[in-house]
Amino acid sequence: MFELKIDDARYWKSCVEAIGSLIDEGAFNITKEGVSLKAMDPSGISMVSFFIPNKAFSKYDVEKETNVGLNLDNLVKVLSSTAGNEQLVMKDSNNRFVLEFIGQNSKRKYRLPMIEVRKEPEKEPKIEFESNIELKSDSFKEMLKHANLMSSYIGFKVEKSMLSVMAKGDTGELEEEYSVNGDMVKKIEAGKSSSATFNEDYLSKIVGAAPSDSIIVMHLKTDEPMKVDYKIGDASVLYYLAPYIES
Repeated sequence: MFELKIDDARYWKSCVEAIGSLIDEGAFNITKEGVSLKAMDPSGISMVSFFIPNKAFSKYDVEKETNVGLNLDNLVKVLSSTAGNEQLVMKDSNNRFVLEFIGQNSKRKYRLPMIEVRKEPEKEPKIEFESNIELKSDSFKEMLKHANLMSSYIGFKVEKSMLSVMAKGDTGELEEEYSVNGDMVKKIEAGKSSSATFNEDYLSKIVGAAPSDSIIVMHLKTDEPMKVDYKIGDASVLYYLAPYIES
């Protein structure tokens, strides 16, 4: 049994949108410490790891550890119904996941079926990354838009204090270079040069829910999966994305 209350329903909507950008279903693990979720996308190309601590909730009553499997597409649709200034209470009742939106003069309640979810990945990949790059969220998203004009794939190369971005397709080629300036690229740590190419659509979905004022950290190793992480308030979102390697 559990009952969780969050004062801004839109905040929880943002968290679930970050999880559900590439994942169609998942199991929330609810413990006394907080709520987490770990899942692979159906294609096996990406993996998400999410955690929000109990301090993010105005009420957090958890009797024992519970797993709640949900269709995330349906959950996002329900959360999208929230209006401004609504609180959200979430609890379990008769094998249903109950969401109650509480406004100043209104209440609205949904009951979603809990589902059996395919087994989650046991652990995150162990990769010794060669480069870590901190970028402003809006800058990262703009970078992806530039690449999408040329190709469905975006390449990154990091050397010392320089980040290079490349995209090549039938319509032409793009080359961009960014140095640390505080406005777009906040920090570059490169133990050695690294480069890899990734699916631009997947990356855009991964960072789509990142708040505009947040910092996105990109971790690279040549031709290995990249790690992307950012914060949504107290919540942490972490993704791994497999590289694209031409055969």
